[in-house]
Amino acid sequence: MSVTSLGVSMGESRNVNRLPVLGAYPSRARQAVRLAHYYEQLASLARLAVDLTDPRELLQQVPVLAAKALGCDDAVVFLVESNQPELKVVSLFGLSSGLTQGQHVPYSDDVAAGFVLEHGDVVVVPDWACETRFSVPVGVERDALRSRLAVPLFDQGHVVGVLSASSVLPNHFAQDEVRFLQAVASVLATSLQRAQMEAQLRQAHKMESVGKLTGGIAHDFNNLLTVIQGSLQMAQEHARDDVNLLDLLQAATGASRRAADLTGKLLAFSRRQMLTPSRVEMGELLPSLIDLLRRTLGEKIAIVVEVEAGCPPCMVDRVQLESALLNIAINARDAMPEGGELNFSCAGVQGISADSMNTRGVSAAAGTDSSVCISVTDTGSGMTDAVRDSAFEPFFTTKEAGRGTGLGLSSVYGFVRQSRGSISLESTPGRGTTVTMLLPAFQGDVPVPTVLAAWTRSLPAGLRVLLVEDDAEVRAVARRFLASLKCVVSAHSSAESAWTELIRGDEFELLLTDIELGSGMKGTEFARRARALRPSLPVLLTSGYSKHLADERREEPGRWPLLKKPFSKEELATAASLALEGSNGAGTHASSGARGNLVPRCFE
Repeated sequence: MSVTSLGVSMGESRNVNRLPVLGAYPSRARQAVRLAHYYEQLASLARLAVDLTDPRELLQQVPVLAAKALGCDDAVVFLVESNQPELKVVSLFGLSSGLTQGQHVPYSDDVAAGFVLEHGDVVVVPDWACETRFSVPVGVERDALRSRLAVPLFDQGHVVGVLSASSVLPNHFAQDEVRFLQAVASVLATSLQRAQMEAQLRQAHKMESVGKLTGGIAHDFNNLLTVIQGSLQMAQEHARDDVNLLDLLQAATGASRRAADLTGKLLAFSRRQMLTPSRVEMGELLPSLIDLLRRTLGEKIAIVVEVEAGCPPCMVDRVQLESALLNIAINARDAMPEGGELNFSCAGVQGISADSMNTRGVSAAAGTDSSVCISVTDTGSGMTDAVRDSAFEPFFTTKEAGRGTGLGLSSVYGFVRQSRGSISLESTPGRGTTVTMLLPAFQGDVPVPTVLAAWTRSLPAGLRVLLVEDDAEVRAVARRFLASLKCVVSAHSSAESAWTELIRGDEFELLLTDIELGSGMKGTEFARRARALRPSLPVLLTSGYSKHLADERREEPGRWPLLKKPFSKEELATAASLALEGSNGAGTHASSGARGNLVPRCFE
C-alpha cells in the first residue's frame, strides 16, 4: 500500500481543503506535512477532551474531526452494549455506511467491527471489491465505499468499542492513517474512562453522604422507638385486665416493630448494622430458601438453582444473606407480573476484585482473592439506564405508592459493602435483570458460638446499676425496666456525671451505658476508664447505631455485650445477665440464631 496514494486522493473534489495541498512536495516532504497535520489535529482533540465536561459532546466531535483529518467520507463510533452481542452507534459523520445514530448492530467474526472486538486488533480493508475476510455491509455498496479502517477502543485492557472510517477511494488508509486513528481512539477512550471514574466518584460520594444521613436518622429513630416500645410494654403490664386496651396496645407494639425493621434497613444501607459472619454453605442455604420463595413468589414463576460442584462456603452473616436474596427475589417477582423464570447461580471464583466488576457507577468495596459469586437473574421487564443507576439508592422505587419502601436493594447494597464484597446490576428493558454479588469465601476455622439455653434470664434482686444515657426519655424507660427487675439504679445523663459518682467510692455491680453520649465523653471511653478503676465491673453497652463498634473494635481487647435499640425489658434482662456472667469468666458468646437485639460479641 503506497503512502503517496493519500496525496492523490486529496485531488478529489469530495476531499478538498481537508488536508494541505501536497502534490507540489517531494514524497518525504508530503509525508512530513501530513504527519504535522495529524499531530495538529490530535492536539486539538486533546484540548477539546480537557475542555468538554460532558463526554457525549466529545463523542459527537470525534467522527467529524477524524473524517476531516483523514480526508475520508465517513467516520463512526460504536460502543459495546452490556451483556448483549451488539454494538450501538453513538456518533457518526458523513455517509456513515447507511447507519443511524442509536442503531444497534449485531456483530460477529465475519464483519470488520466484530473482528476488532473479538481480537482487539486493527482492521484495514484496502478495497471491498477484493475483500474475502468479511461480508460487505449493505450501506457500503449503496454509498459506493471502497476502503475501511477500524480500530478498537480500550478500557483497562478490554475492548469497549470501535472507531471506524471509510472512503470511496481504494487503498485510502496507510500506516500513518492507522497510527493517527489509533491515537484518536486512545484520546477518546481516556476521556471516557475519566468521565466514568468521575461519575463513579460522584456516585460514591453521594451514596456515602446519604449513608451517613440515613445512619444518623436511624440512630435517632431507634431512640424514639425505644421510648415508644418501652412505654407500650409497661402500659401492657398495667392493663392486663382491660382486653380492649390490650388489643390497642398490641397493635401499636406491632406497628413499632415494623418501624424498627425499616430502621434496620436504613442501617443496612449505611453499613451501620452489626453483622455476625459465619461459614455458610450455599448448597445448603439456597435449597432451604427456595422452599420459602416458592410460596412467596407463586406458581407462575419457575425457580432454577445452579450451585457449582465444589463451590466454597461464604463467610457472611447467614440471616442477612437470606434477607438480601429474598429482597432481590421479590423485586424480580414484581418485574414478572405474568410469570417467568428466576435463576440462582453460585460458583467459586479466584482473583476477581470489585474493580473488575461493572458496578454501573456504584463503587463497592474490594473483593477477596477467593470469593463466591452469587447471581440472581430474572426474565422480567428490565430497567432503563436511569432506573438501573439509581436502583441501590435508599427510598428509590418505581412501584406505585404503598407497594414499596425503596429500601430493599439499598439494604442489599449495604450488606454486601459491609461484608467486604461487591455488587453489580445489569439490566436491559424487556430482557430481564441480573444482580451479582461477590462475597468473601470462608477461610480457615471459626469457633462455634455457644447457644443460649434460655431467652429470658432473671437478675439478682437489689443489683446496683450505674446507668448512663443522654436521652432523657430513653433513660427514663431503661430506669423503669431496671426498677421493675428489682434493680437499684443510679441514672446519669453524661459520662462526666457518672464518673464523679464512681470515683466517690460507690459500689456498682453493672455499668449500663449508651455508646453515643452527646458532646461529652463517649460511652466506650467511659467504660474503659471505669474498668481501669474497677477491673471487675461488668459492662453492658447500648446503641441504635452499630458503626460505633467498628470504630472502637481495635482499641478494646475485651468482649463487652451490646444491646441494640430498641429493646424490651426481657432483652435488657438477658443482656445484663450475660454481662454479669462474662465478668465471672462464663463467656459472652451467643449464636447468630439468638432472637432479639442481643449482640454479645462487640469488641474482638
